[in-house]
Amino acid sequence: MTAERDFIPLQLCVLTVSDTRTAENDTSGDWLAGALVAAGHRLHARDLLPDDRYRLRAIVSQWIADPAVDGILVTGGTGFTGRDSTPEALLPLLDKQMPGFGELFRAVSVEEIGTSSLQSRAFAGIANATFLFALPGSTSACRTAWEKIVVHQLDARTRPCNLATLRPRLRE
Repeated sequence: MTAERDFIPLQLCVLTVSDTRTAENDTSGDWLAGALVAAGHRLHARDLLPDDRYRLRAIVSQWIADPAVDGILVTGGTGFTGRDSTPEALLPLLDKQMPGFGELFRAVSVEEIGTSSLQSRAFAGIANATFLFALPGSTSACRTAWEKIVVHQLDARTRPCNLATLRPRLRE
């Protein structure tokens, strides 16, 4: 019989990327912050920025450089409009991409939104031993990503493997 693993609370940041949302109506950021705390993790920091690739890089770089931060959840800016620039802003910061996340997110999303899932450029990766998940801006897409994928991968009890227990080995 294998021993049960203990839950490992992680320090997570939430960044909303939007030209139209404010702290008062940031439903996606609110939902993610609430969900991660409800799961047992800690909200280390939260911010809301307009879709400006240089400002996005600055705040995410700051969080990546902070050894207390285990992961970052970004919501917004992953579509195809002229202002959507989250992938262009943040992909260059990654040490390793996690292509399976975007592929799995779009596959899961097909059940909810059909072929419209192809319009998402959601992605994930690792930078300086920090997990980064870039999700669409809609609250329902954030819920889907969190409930179907992210919450499980950030839970050390998920078998056969998860990202939470992998974190200490990322600097090897």
